[in-house]
Amino acid sequence: MSSSTIYALSTVYGKSGVAVIRISGEEVLNIISQMTDINASTIKPRHAYFTSIRKKTTKELLDKALVLYFKAPHSFTGEDIAEIQCHGSKAVLTSILNELSEFDNVRLAEPGEYSKRSFYNQKMDLTEAEGLADLIDAETSMQQKYALHQMEGNLRTLYSTWREDLVKVLSYLEAFIDFPEEDIPENLSEDILNTVFKVKNEIETHLQQNNVNERLRNGFRIVIAGEANAGKSSLINALVKRNAVIVSDIAGTTRDAIDINLDMGGYPVIITDTAGIRETENPIEKQGIEIAKEKISEADIVIALYDASSDVNSEFKVLKDFKGKVFYVANKIDKLSAEQISNVEYKKHIKISAKYNQGIDELTKAIIETIQDNFSSSANCLITRIRYRKALEECLDNLDIFNLNKEIELSVEDIRLACRAIGKITGYVEVDEILNNIFGSFCIGK
Repeated sequence: MSSSTIYALSTVYGKSGVAVIRISGEEVLNIISQMTDINASTIKPRHAYFTSIRKKTTKELLDKALVLYFKAPHSFTGEDIAEIQCHGSKAVLTSILNELSEFDNVRLAEPGEYSKRSFYNQKMDLTEAEGLADLIDAETSMQQKYALHQMEGNLRTLYSTWREDLVKVLSYLEAFIDFPEEDIPENLSEDILNTVFKVKNEIETHLQQNNVNERLRNGFRIVIAGEANAGKSSLINALVKRNAVIVSDIAGTTRDAIDINLDMGGYPVIITDTAGIRETENPIEKQGIEIAKEKISEADIVIALYDASSDVNSEFKVLKDFKGKVFYVANKIDKLSAEQISNVEYKKHIKISAKYNQGIDELTKAIIETIQDNFSSSANCLITRIRYRKALEECLDNLDIFNLNKEIELSVEDIRLACRAIGKITGYVEVDEILNNIFGSFCIGK
C-alpha cells in the first residue's frame, strides 16, 4: 500500500453551501500547521476548529472553514485524517485542492483509496466495504436497510463463523498428517463430519435466496401484459403517478417494451409496459409482441391486464407457464354492470380503473406484499455480489468431495480450498487480484 498522504473532495464538485475535503496520511498535521491558524501540536482529535485556510507560502486567505482532526488509528482509514468543511464554490475548492497538491508526498486519492486503506488497516473487511458502496448507491429504503446491515458486519460474521469452523477442522486434520500411523479417534471423526455437514447445509440454505440480492440491487421486474388496448399504458401511468408513456385508443400504439424505474414500498421496481399481445401482420408490431413475451419470461411478477368491459374472453394463453407470479387485473371497471363486477370478484381478479385511478392502491399493496413474501430475507444477510455466490459455490464443491476415507493429505486440501474460497469474500486471504475491481467502482472521495 502506498505511503503517500492522499486528499480528495468527498462531496460532489460544484456550487454548494458546504463541501468536505478529506486528507489521510502521515502529512496531515504538517498540512494543518501550514495551511491553517491551528497549533498542530495541541490540536484535539474529534474537535471542530473554525479557522482560516491559507496558502502555505504567501499565507493568502483562501476560505474560512471548519477543520476536524481524527488521530490514527481511530479514523475511517486507520491513519491520521483531517476534514476541511469549506464553502462549496468551484473557486474555493480549486484553490484548496491546488494548494494541497503543492506538498511533498501528498497526492490526489485514487477511486476507492480511502476504503482500500481502511481495509488494509483492518478497519473493515471486504463485505463491509462493499456494503458502504451499496449505501452510497442506495435509492430506496430497502436498499438502504440491507446496505446498513452489511456495513454493520452481518455478512462478515456469518462467513467468518463458517470459515472458523472449517479452520478448526483443518487444524485437527493437519495434526494427523504428522502421525500417519495413527487413526483419527472415532469421536473426533464424528465431530469433523458433523461440522462439515453443518457448514454445507447452512451455505446451501444461504444460496437459496431466489437471487434476492440481484433484484434488490437492480430492481424487481414487473411486466404489464395483455391484449392490445387493454389499458396497459394507462395503468403504468397510474402506478408511477405521471404520464410516463403514450396513451391512445388506437390498438398497437406501444410497439416496444418501455421500462420505468419506481420506488414501491421501499423496494426498487422496474415496471415494463409491453406491446399488446394479439394476432397481427404488421412486422414491427410482431417484433414488439415477441419482445413482450421475452420480458414476461424474465419477470418476477406479471400483471395480466384485460378490458373487463369487452366481450372478448382474455385467456392469456401466453401466461400458462408462469403460474405463481401472475396477477389477473380487470381494467375499466367504471364501465361494468353490477353483474359484471360480481363475475370479476368471483374469479378473485383485482378490479381497477386505470383511467380514474380506482383500485390502484389495492394493486400496489398486493405487489408489495408479494415481493415481501417471496423476495425478502429474515436473516438480513443477502448475497449482494456475484463473487460471493461463486466463492460459496466453490466452497461447496470442495466440501462435497471431502471425506475421511481417502489419504489424509487430500482431505486436508479439500478443507483448505474450502476455507480459501470463503476467505476470498471477506479478504482473509491474499486477494490483490480482486481488490482493484472492488474499490475501483468507488467515487474519488470515498
